[in-house]
Amino acid sequence: MTQPHPHLGALSRPEFVALIAAIMSLNALAIDVMLPALPHMAEALGIANANDRQYVVSVYMLGFGVGQLLVGPLSDRFGRRMPLLLGIGLYIAAALAAAAAPSFGMLLAMRLVQGLGAASTRVIAVAVVRDRFSGSAMAEVMSLAFMVFMVIPVVAPSIGEVLLAFAPWQSIFLFMGVLALAFGGWAFLRLPETLAPAQRRPLTAASIFGGFRIVVSNRAAFWYAMAGTCTFGALFGFISTAQQIYVDIYGLGVWFPAAFAFVAGLMAVSSFLNSRIVRRWGMRNISHLAILAFTGLSGLLLLASVALDGHPPLWLFLGLLSGVMFMFGWAASNMNSLSLQPLGAVAGTASSVFGFIQTLGGALMGGFVGQQFDGTVIPTAAGYFVLGALAVVCVLIAERGRMFAAAEDAALA
Repeated sequence: MTQPHPHLGALSRPEFVALIAAIMSLNALAIDVMLPALPHMAEALGIANANDRQYVVSVYMLGFGVGQLLVGPLSDRFGRRMPLLLGIGLYIAAALAAAAAPSFGMLLAMRLVQGLGAASTRVIAVAVVRDRFSGSAMAEVMSLAFMVFMVIPVVAPSIGEVLLAFAPWQSIFLFMGVLALAFGGWAFLRLPETLAPAQRRPLTAASIFGGFRIVVSNRAAFWYAMAGTCTFGALFGFISTAQQIYVDIYGLGVWFPAAFAFVAGLMAVSSFLNSRIVRRWGMRNISHLAILAFTGLSGLLLLASVALDGHPPLWLFLGLLSGVMFMFGWAASNMNSLSLQPLGAVAGTASSVFGFIQTLGGALMGGFVGQQFDGTVIPTAAGYFVLGALAVVCVLIAERGRMFAAAEDAALA
């Protein structure tokens, strides 16, 4: 690997994990920090329908998904650093423009552009990890990065509340831009180029579509990515309605960020534990156990919600949701690693294709779940259960009907 600033010293493993997590966190920041501000935006920009607030998140995710199809081939051709830095620059410009948006339509347009810029953070982060690690080692590093990354969902809503206490909602976009500038500067100074010139692919139509064909034709990799799409859709369905659930149903008010942080914190703990056990138990065993438990706990949440007219007590809702999201932390990192394991030769393209599928597919699924919000938690619970069951089906297809296979983490057929 080449080091752009050798006088600064080589990148240690802890700093590498922290930097990858910081890059990834810009995407979570763009979603979670603004959740407390959605009512303020709606009021300032004349949005009457409460469910329309969700488009501020949905449109961003649309740009985030589509942008990944572009970033992957670019990163396989030009390396990882240049597309990453350009994407972060676009993210910053769009955040600043959104702060000055005079209408809801313009705000949504800038959110779309911001999502396009953020696409590089997801694709490049995963590709860089795949460049340097494979198998359970990759799953371990991704789990550690995900654990650090989860600090953002834990603290972001609280940061949003603090900003709103002292400044208008536009300050949230300014905060995004400043943090992205800091993380982009860190990457510029410290992130090495991980794709050797000999491994770069030409940027031609034949090469691009050939890479796409390699990615989608690998049965196990593709169906593990589809399983990840379903679990992401369930998560996005909850995120879209989190403010309405915690504030409108349970009346938490300013305590909404605390409830959100509690669940996100458990996901961070889950990721840390996964990094400790993945080498011993293996990616397949952990992901299979996790997706079965995810679906089972979601089913219990749905039954409780229906039995209690859509308004289970907060302790019961949070208890079951916490279990579901703990299992999400195990399932997500391991299934992502399994989907990329056999595709190291086209890691950038693979990361972009699967990122596109998971982001756009998950956003559409989750957006549909969110739009069903009816003042109860039943639609959210149903989304978790149905999409969890579909994820189990995808895993069964990937593994030819077998779960907990003995051949652990070998090259996937």
